[in-house]
Amino acid sequence: MTDRQQKILSAIIEQYAEVASPVGSTLLAKLFDVSSATIRAEMAELEHLGYIMQPHTSAGRVPTDKGYRLYVNNLVETNESETAPVLEGRAEKALAARVQHAGAPERMIRNAVDTLVELTHNLGLATIGNQLYMSGLSNLFGQPEFINGEQVQQVARLLDNLEPWLREAAPNKPLSVYIGSENPIGRTAGVSLIISRFHSPFSDRSYIGTLGPTRQSYRDVMTLVARAGRELEEVLYA
Repeated sequence: MTDRQQKILSAIIEQYAEVASPVGSTLLAKLFDVSSATIRAEMAELEHLGYIMQPHTSAGRVPTDKGYRLYVNNLVETNESETAPVLEGRAEKALAARVQHAGAPERMIRNAVDTLVELTHNLGLATIGNQLYMSGLSNLFGQPEFINGEQVQQVARLLDNLEPWLREAAPNKPLSVYIGSENPIGRTAGVSLIISRFHSPFSDRSYIGTLGPTRQSYRDVMTLVARAGRELEEVLYA
């Protein structure tokens, strides 16, 4: 993949997250200051490689799970290679404040989840002992992707089995991202699970994160979920 194709893929993903409709060549041509024909040729190659797809004839393109995975991997690599301090955003400050002033450990975790719901507009979740705390179901099912009853059933099945799966699989990375068909349950539900592992008084392997459509702002959500995990671990063991 060329550098321009990678930038076009990123633009499609980010634009699609914002407008929830297929992204066409005219918009991209303006963004990259090239002809629509050039963009169409690049999009055709990206589609051939399996990173984007055309949902119906004469439509723009939307990302595939493979496209999202490449995009997320690039985000992770970029973050790991950055050594300069990053200025703390308003959303991260709000998250930290809600955790630090919560009081009891269980309330800290619940506040962190509720704040993730407010900031990401996804469903928020966390493990507290052997219990799974969730908030924001209306956010999730209010997304345009979930007008299909079968998809809603797939999401419900995933949520019903999420806590035992986390206990059994025990993801050990500080941040894990499961995109669409990568999810162990509800593979066709069209959702992404972004979770952070942290140590708590309830368990050495506690989790906090969000569940939302594959169409979302991964950069922002991953940053907030990772910050939530770090903040909880620091405060709970201060």
